[in-house]
Amino acid sequence: QVQLVESGGGLVQAGGSLRLSCALSGRTFTAYDMGWFRRSPGKEREFVAAISGSGGRTYLADSVKGRFTISRDNAKKTVFLQMNSLKPEDTAIYYCAAGALSSRPYDYDYWGQGTQVTVSS
Repeated sequence: QVQLVESGGGLVQAGGSLRLSCALSGRTFTAYDMGWFRRSPGKEREFVAAISGSGGRTYLADSVKGRFTISRDNAKKTVFLQMNSLKPEDTAIYYCAAGALSSRPYDYDYWGQGTQVTVSS
């Protein structure tokens, strides 16, 4: 059984930074590509970033390119989302997911419980 636990969310002013972490337990970490998604009130779940099991390939949504970075530490079984130059429209619940490298939510098998990110203007 795979469990994902996110942390690092919070309240930040526009222009600020946050670093989200997602720790995986239960299985071999490198066997999974990892993704970050977010959901804002009244909106559908949105792809944010993804990274391959080795960390050699990364993908970012156009809306966060140049501001967000995804990385992973396989020794610590943790994936990170570094978020810089945050905007109020980045406000959402952020979820990490484990599965296949993809921007589509249904390609991921396991999901964390989510962490709230709120960006004030």
